[in-house]
Amino acid sequence: MTLTGLFGGTFNPIHRGHLRAAEEVRKYLPLDRILFIPSYIPPHKDQKEVVSAWHRLRMVEIACKPHAGFIASDLEVKNPGPSYSIVTLKRLKKLYPQDLFFFIVGSDAFLEIETWKDYARLIQECSFVIVKRPGWALEQLNKVIEKIKPERVVEMIKKAEIKTENYTRTGLYLIDIDGLNISSSEIRRRLQAGLPVDGLVPPGVEEYILKNHLYY
Repeated sequence: MTLTGLFGGTFNPIHRGHLRAAEEVRKYLPLDRILFIPSYIPPHKDQKEVVSAWHRLRMVEIACKPHAGFIASDLEVKNPGPSYSIVTLKRLKKLYPQDLFFFIVGSDAFLEIETWKDYARLIQECSFVIVKRPGWALEQLNKVIEKIKPERVVEMIKKAEIKTENYTRTGLYLIDIDGLNISSSEIRRRLQAGLPVDGLVPPGVEEYILKNHLYY
């Protein structure tokens, strides 16, 4: 049985905060791999600010390369149209029928889960790993969790707290991390202003952005 994390998003561009979150998740959950899945058309984003899906995929490939178990997936990029998590999960289950899947999302994104396509079915088909910062919007998060009524909710406190053989049902896994305070929108703003972004994105990603004149 393979435990596969799914880290989807616009990745416009991918940055060190994304990588840090994925690294922290693997300290708590024994995921065999994490698929980074850039969307083709992110349904909830202003398309004017989003560069080509193929550029974003290439940046994800560059960022993932030094990290064992981090894999850039072209699953959504190869399927033109709006990228819906429930559709992506269905495709992944056909490709990897023996895997257990864990969607990795930030707590801010999970607060909007009810706007996702077929979210109720999605919650029944896989687990969610909610990455949250201590004290951040906990009241709102708890209200959403109470409303959607997941099969189980697990507060991850200790590393690998649950044994691999117990990952047999869907549920929510809540993980507190001290993440890097980085956002893709701030990176784009800095690039448009001619400011450096070193330290915010991996060096290879910065080189790719500058070489292809992205975001400015």
